[in-house]
Amino acid sequence: MAEAKHLKTSWMDLVWMLFLVGLALLPPVKEYHKQLVLLAIAVLQLFEGKLANLFPRRRGWGYVVLLKILLATLLIDHTGELSINSSYYPIYYLPVFTAALHFEALGTLIWTAIASAAYSAYLYPAMQQYELTRESVAELALRILFFFLAAVIINQFATKSRRQTERYQRLAEELAESNRQLEKAQAEARRSERLAALGQMSAGLAHEIRNPLGVIKGSSEMLNEKLANSDPLSSELAGYISSEVNRLSALVTRFLDFARPLHAHTHPQEVTAVMDRVLKSVAEQWKGGPVRVMKNYVPGLPPAMIDEGLCEQVFVNLIQNAYEAMGENGGELQVEISKAWSEGRNVIEVRLDDSGPGIPEELREQIFNPFFTTKKTGVGLGLSIVSKIMDEHHGSIRVEPAAGNGTRFVLYFPAASATVENEVAAT
Repeated sequence: MAEAKHLKTSWMDLVWMLFLVGLALLPPVKEYHKQLVLLAIAVLQLFEGKLANLFPRRRGWGYVVLLKILLATLLIDHTGELSINSSYYPIYYLPVFTAALHFEALGTLIWTAIASAAYSAYLYPAMQQYELTRESVAELALRILFFFLAAVIINQFATKSRRQTERYQRLAEELAESNRQLEKAQAEARRSERLAALGQMSAGLAHEIRNPLGVIKGSSEMLNEKLANSDPLSSELAGYISSEVNRLSALVTRFLDFARPLHAHTHPQEVTAVMDRVLKSVAEQWKGGPVRVMKNYVPGLPPAMIDEGLCEQVFVNLIQNAYEAMGENGGELQVEISKAWSEGRNVIEVRLDDSGPGIPEELREQIFNPFFTTKKTGVGLGLSIVSKIMDEHHGSIRVEPAAGNGTRFVLYFPAASATVENEVAAT
């Protein structure tokens, strides 16, 4: 496409050069002032776009039009015994057309009037030598009126073309946004299907594993009681078995939490209150480096439609991950809660920015998948459960890089007012 555009521009330049060469070969041929002016017009015509882009907005095109008027005036001055009668007067169409293409109606009329005034200025020296007749005035008026007629026609065409181009650009942007939303919806649908399938499998495995675990745990406790006095070593080993069974049981519970269908009982709740409670709880249990929490809550926030328990689980998981990412060196956690507009509705936006090492770009699309984890310990179900809870709230969550090297999680919860409006509209 770029090559085609370059070829088209080259052909137009060639046409302009042939046109100006033709003017140069017409009388007066030996008038070197005329040839120099035509050369200047050729150079300006070739590089007018670059010249216009040197200045902001349309000021550059104003300078281009002004230069063309000056050059046209000079050409008229050197192509006739009486300049006002020069056969080269149509050269004024050049600045008139340029103004019509790059300015609105008012600007086009102003520049056309300036070009007409520049041409009419040669009327004064003509009046010093000749008497001004009615036919001469009519001829001059006719030429000037044709300047304005051509300007209006070209400007109307250019305006329609610009509006059509803007309309196509808006349609293209809307189509691109629709495609992005469709791809996002398809990705979420595929993820939901994978979660459902893995959930069913996890539930079956968890139930099958939990039964023998109960037997092993009960047997180890009985052995520990019987061998406590007679065989301390065997009693200690039985204790290890019991503790490992407890760890496996907790893991099975995580699997069941992932597989269990969620039923969020949403009510209008203050998200900031839930967040404050979670921040305090996680900070009290944290044993690593010092973490400075920076809170920025927009005042006057409406309540959100959330299940308080599930929402608290989401915040605990994300904030604990942030603390663990910053580790022994500590860092800074920024929490922002504000009102936003997403997917045609009012939402409460929650942003969590940590100063940890961040998540590589190639892993950001995978972190919500079940059993995917970058930690040395864990099974990779935490963020999958978070994503599942957000889906149950009819909200959304995404991950992106934060300022510096950290990680940012952005969550959207439906605002209570938006939910009420949707229910009224549905009835």
